[in-house]
Amino acid sequence: MTRLLRDWQNRCINRALEYFTVTPHFFCQATPGAGKTRMAAELAGQLLEQNRIELVLCFAPSCQVVEGFRSTFAAVLGKRLDGRIGAVGAAFTYQAMEYRDEAFWQLLDDYRVLVVFDEIHHCAGHDSLLSNAWGQQILQRIQNRATFTLALSGTPWRSDDRAIALARYSTPEGHLICDYRYGLKEAIEDGVCRSPRIVLLDNQKVKLTEELGADSSVRLFPSFANLLEESPITYEELLRHDEVIAQLLDLGCSKLSQLRQFKPDAAGLVVATDIEHAQQIAQALDARGEGCRIVTNKTPDAQQMINAFRQSSSRWIVAVGMISEGTDIPRLQVCCYLSRIRTELHYRQVLGRVLRRTGKSDDQAWLFMIAEPTLRGFAERIAQDLPDDLAVLNVQAPDFTSSSKPGLGGVIANGDGLHGRIKREVEHTIEAKNTNIVSLGRGVTGPSYQVSFSQHFRQQLLACF
Repeated sequence: MTRLLRDWQNRCINRALEYFTVTPHFFCQATPGAGKTRMAAELAGQLLEQNRIELVLCFAPSCQVVEGFRSTFAAVLGKRLDGRIGAVGAAFTYQAMEYRDEAFWQLLDDYRVLVVFDEIHHCAGHDSLLSNAWGQQILQRIQNRATFTLALSGTPWRSDDRAIALARYSTPEGHLICDYRYGLKEAIEDGVCRSPRIVLLDNQKVKLTEELGADSSVRLFPSFANLLEESPITYEELLRHDEVIAQLLDLGCSKLSQLRQFKPDAAGLVVATDIEHAQQIAQALDARGEGCRIVTNKTPDAQQMINAFRQSSSRWIVAVGMISEGTDIPRLQVCCYLSRIRTELHYRQVLGRVLRRTGKSDDQAWLFMIAEPTLRGFAERIAQDLPDDLAVLNVQAPDFTSSSKPGLGGVIANGDGLHGRIKREVEHTIEAKNTNIVSLGRGVTGPSYQVSFSQHFRQQLLACF
């Protein structure tokens, strides 16, 4: 049967098959939404057909991603990946590795096994002393026993600056070595991924009223960045402000309605900070007549709810601790980022949820967020698939910590390292429906604060590539 693969998937598979003649390890970095799982399944199929392996084991960071692996591999291989009799292998979360008994690991000695690691950056370690729990399992149980290993990542670095398990770094520079790279710019040019449009929401006149007993004072700030830098107000408090939520949702709902004129099942994702925050957002959506579903890491049957949303034509899903990485809902095309998490790793993974392209009419992805300085910096770096300062280790140091200084390193890739560009388009001013005031208390004895905004919000569009 002819299998229709994307060009990058074919190239990566061919390179991996060639590498596996001389080395058991292969590291692939491909931008989120490019189709890494399908590529891995096809590679496993070819290794099985060539009688180079007998079993496949897959590990991933979450139950949702594991389910995606099971269904994709079953569809491609024609055999189940559920670990039962007659299956070609099994898929588990990284957390489950610790609970496998020795009889399970004996499979690596008794059979020729391909082990696939999705989002390998979750697993840290060059040695047992510098590894996290998942990295230790790979080093101790798998690294020297598996016939072949395939490591996959869309964002191959760690927030804690430790080395990635199974990754190789150049000496003495400490550059991450990717055996195959497929960047966002290439994916957009190939029609595989949508081109991201990132909209930053700001306000030109933020009023902060501080009250302490009978005394009060008023300060004005020309932007969110100035407010956050020069006042006690935190980013998370801004995220919970009714008017900030209203403005971001208005932008997201308007854009989604436009997109659904051409793609009727297009959907939106709101990434919330916690369950209470998600409920606040859901109420705001409901007030707009926008139906939504809430899914959190505490939601019973969360995977079933995500699957139902994937197959439906519902407009919005609000998520906490879910759908940030690896979850495949191709009809997601709009995202409102209201998470308190401000790491580049998380930010790029969330953006990746709306990048997967499904046809000619959905060539753009939209992400709406507050013009917070850290997030703005991440947005401006999207054109770099593997930023130099995140893809380098200071290998001369005994703890293998990463350098955080920009410009100290790069990436070695055996593919083309194509970098894109960010185009800053004209700012637009939008008028608020009201000047909502929210009281932000600081305790019984301390001052209390009220934040209000001018009616004119600003939005800046960063068009990537």
